This record gives sequence, structure tokens and C-alpha cells, in this order.
Amino acid sequence: MMTQGDLIVAAARGWIGTPYVHQSATKGAGCDCLGLLRGVWREVLGPEPEAIPAYSMDWSEPQGEERLWRAALRHLRTKARDDAAVGDVLLFRMRSGAVAKHLGLMSDPGTNARFIHAYSGHGVTESPFSAPWQRRMVARFEFSTDY
Repeated sequence: MMTQGDLIVAAARGWIGTPYVHQSATKGAGCDCLGLLRGVWREVLGPEPEAIPAYSMDWSEPQGEERLWRAALRHLRTKARDDAAVGDVLLFRMRSGAVAKHLGLMSDPGTNARFIHAYSGHGVTESPFSAPWQRRMVARFEFSTDY
């Protein structure tokens, strides 16, 4: 029997190859990192928990607001940073001092750790969870239906 984490990763892998399109969440047509998470949520858990307002590419950087982190806290269960499991949601800060504005899904927490994410110029891809990505990760969550 598949765990929820296995279902999340299977759903996310179905998005690999989807082109990067800012603010989109349509498998095969386009998505950004949040759109990937939204699409996986719909496939595994059902309707999205809230409407997503329009957002700019700088994702609240000018205001210094952690909007994405706050949304994750509303709808996901917080985990310890070192408690890696299949299907975890990873939140990244792309630059020191900047707001956290990139998301990914842990696909393999083992010795050759990998994660699935969508980013400009690459679309949805599965990447090594290498040291540079590990340094950028600021929080780890898991999908939850008790939001």
C-alpha cells in the first residue's frame, strides 16, 4: 500500500516536463513552484484550501513579508528540518536576507537525496538535493488535511 508521501511523489513526477509559467498550475501546460504544489494538492487531497491571490515574480520581497511561509503554516504541518521523508514540502530562501519564495517536494530523502520543483528556464524537474539546496532550505512541512 502506498503512503501519502508516495502518492505525493507519484503525482509530482507526473508533472515533470511541465514548462515553467509564472502563476500557473496546469499539468503539461505550465506551472511555477507554487503551482506544482497546488496541482499535487488537488490530485492527492482534493480542492485547494484557499484561493491564491495574484503574486509578482519578486514574491513579497519589497515588503520583506514571508507570505509563502505564512501560507505554508496555515495549510501544512511543520516538521523538523532534519526529519526528511518522501513527500515533504521544502521551503527555500534563494538569497541570504531575502524572503523564502521557492518550494519543492522531497522525492528521495536517502543518500542520493532528490526533490521535485519548478523553476524558470527548467520547468518541473527532479534535482539532486545537493549541499547548495540544503543550505537554502529554511523549513520542512508535510501535507495535512487538518488545516
